Amino acid sequence: MRFNLCEADALRRLADMPFLDRLELAALTGWSRGAVYDAVARLEERGMVEAVPHATPLVAPTRRHALTAAGVERLAELDAVSLEEALFLLPVSKQWRRGLLERLDAVAIIYRLASAINQVHHPLVFRWYRAMPLDAALVLPGGRSVAVVRQGNTSDRTAFAKRLWRLGQLPPASAVLMLLPDEVRLRQARRLAAALPGPVFLALESEAACAGAGAAVWRTPSGAAPLDLATALNHSGPPRSWPLRKPPQRAAMPDALDPDADCLLPSLLKPVEKRAVDQLADWSWLSPQHLGAMLGVKRSRLSQITMRLAELDLLLDVAVDGRRRLALSDRGLVMLARRDRTSVGDARKRWSALPLDADATLDWRNVAGTRTRQLLRNVEHTAAVHAFIAALCRQARSRSREVVQLDPPRRASRYFRHQGKLRSVHPDAFGVLRRGENTWPFFLEWERRAVRPATMAARVAPYLRYYAGPRPTDDHGNQPLVLVVFDDGIALTHFLAVAAREMGRARVRVPLLASHRELVEGAGPLGRAWTSRSGDPPDYAFQPR
Repeated sequence: MRFNLCEADALRRLADMPFLDRLELAALTGWSRGAVYDAVARLEERGMVEAVPHATPLVAPTRRHALTAAGVERLAELDAVSLEEALFLLPVSKQWRRGLLERLDAVAIIYRLASAINQVHHPLVFRWYRAMPLDAALVLPGGRSVAVVRQGNTSDRTAFAKRLWRLGQLPPASAVLMLLPDEVRLRQARRLAAALPGPVFLALESEAACAGAGAAVWRTPSGAAPLDLATALNHSGPPRSWPLRKPPQRAAMPDALDPDADCLLPSLLKPVEKRAVDQLADWSWLSPQHLGAMLGVKRSRLSQITMRLAELDLLLDVAVDGRRRLALSDRGLVMLARRDRTSVGDARKRWSALPLDADATLDWRNVAGTRTRQLLRNVEHTAAVHAFIAALCRQARSRSREVVQLDPPRRASRYFRHQGKLRSVHPDAFGVLRRGENTWPFFLEWERRAVRPATMAARVAPYLRYYAGPRPTDDHGNQPLVLVVFDDGIALTHFLAVAAREMGRARVRVPLLASHRELVEGAGPLGRAWTSRSGDPPDYAFQPR
């Protein structure tokens, strides 16, 4: 069987970088799109390449290709190596294929980044990693190595900090490129990256996914001005070798893909279904109405989404106190943990919504996950926070505001040093709204227990410590609003008086606004529902300063 040069190049590149799509393959090989499309079609006809569909909220629908067993055998013949050598040295085995399919959303982003790098530095040599702190590495012409590290949405700050510490123990690369899911975690990573040897450049994953080499989306740990990818890589260090990759213990030949395999879930889900999974991972026990508002879909479309997720065993749809609540199944938690390279055991231990006793009534005592159990124990408070977030999303769309970020309590917490001690604030949510050049970060506190002056003062105290230093601005670019919602107006009036007294005593100004349930439900979070001083009429919270 004769191969032309384009087919041979495509086969070799797919061996190094399984699940490239054809546009990425054309960019990385240097062949024209037409030549690559024809070559891949011929390889598919001969049974040497198979494709899976794929799409994410950041990457348009496409088909991603990988070698079959026949393709691996043909590659070994072309390169005059044994089949065993090809399986153990290249990511073409059954085990490698399963791992890359589980991480397919992250794989797509990293391939887009590699394609952008190839615009200015080519040809590239690429390598995937599994049990190491970096996700991938590239070698540029001249011998400079670039490590790629991605933080997934479900990765917490402690686990990622440990991962960066492990990266610092490896021989340094010429440069490190970090992909972060949001602005807050990018700022946190900048502080952690300052301790790494060698140049480090950071970017938001959403920007790096669609940016070419000339887009200024990359930042250094200390510099203020963003850099384009070409400039950043021109400031990389001297040529260095990439980390050694231990050969796998097992490397079986790839076989036919099982359509019911867990590893295929990232290729089976549509972008809106993946957004729904991420929302359910962040906000356990959502009502269907609140999920629909967060996604911005109508009831009929929401029904299709939830039905599809339930068919794939990713969704639990249960009755809690007579009302429907949605949560991720353990299969959904495992899918996200694999995607983001986080601990499957920790995800199940903390967030499993499965009942301990399938025959007993589902309540907080009968839920396996420690953290999701706590949310269910305080389900009225949990539902109130969900209702606020859903109303904010719905109202933002109608008023031309973009909800840039919404974080659940576990990501909304902030840790800082104050007077030599480690302190923290633990709000119920954190978010960022944007309209044009104006952005409004905010913390949300939905308060039901602070009814006495001493309790109210205790609620204000963490924010007084946080706003006493520069950390709010360091963390968010400007000072976030602190939005506090009470169940009734009487508690609101007393709280504002206590907060004013405590701020005067500490000589610290907290940008605090308060409201109560009836006002927020009537006017909405973006309406005239907020006041900073007792006696003032309600006003807007998110206005240009």
